[in-house]
Amino acid sequence: MPPLNTPRLVVFAKAPQPGLAKTRLIPGLGAEGAAKLARCMLDHALAQAMQAQVGPVELCMSPGPQDAAWKGVELPEGVQCTEQGEGGLGERMARAVHRVTPKPQGQPILLMGTDCPGLTASILRDAAAQLAQHDAVLIPVADGGYVLLGLRVPCPDIFRDMAWSTSAVAAETLRRLAAHGLSVWTGPTLHDIDEPADRVHLPSEWRI
Repeated sequence: MPPLNTPRLVVFAKAPQPGLAKTRLIPGLGAEGAAKLARCMLDHALAQAMQAQVGPVELCMSPGPQDAAWKGVELPEGVQCTEQGEGGLGERMARAVHRVTPKPQGQPILLMGTDCPGLTASILRDAAAQLAQHDAVLIPVADGGYVLLGLRVPCPDIFRDMAWSTSAVAAETLRRLAAHGLSVWTGPTLHDIDEPADRVHLPSEWRI
């Protein structure tokens, strides 16, 4: 068992299957191209999470790990697999946080997606170090969302009735954290890959 002050790094991901993953990229890439890019980003996110060596790495999957959609998707050795479960994004994220962090025996959580090539092992290590000194950490992205959220205790209010996929998500999350009196470290603003125009932020070898 890792020490309880060691964060668990939970990667949220959909199966990289055509028509399921990165659907907003389909107009520019087609369903197959969007799925191929989703697979690249999943592999990259898990590799960075493992290289960061800040704590155990968990892949929280949609659909669950036994679903045929994950057939043929090889994962790094040591990655633990769990299921996101039902409900909207906020409900699923809140459930993952509550599972990992509840007192008196929970551990800190770093919850991240797979959409940001710029979220490197170095930045993950910085976030983990800052979470040891703050109640929460958040790494925003340029479109107004965030690509990583770290918490030491559950705070379900930051997920409830959130206008997901809008430019207000990061700012509203920070406002709610402050309203609860929580200290927050905010990392560098990165770029995620959601729309066809975002492909300019991809590494050149990933461009399809």
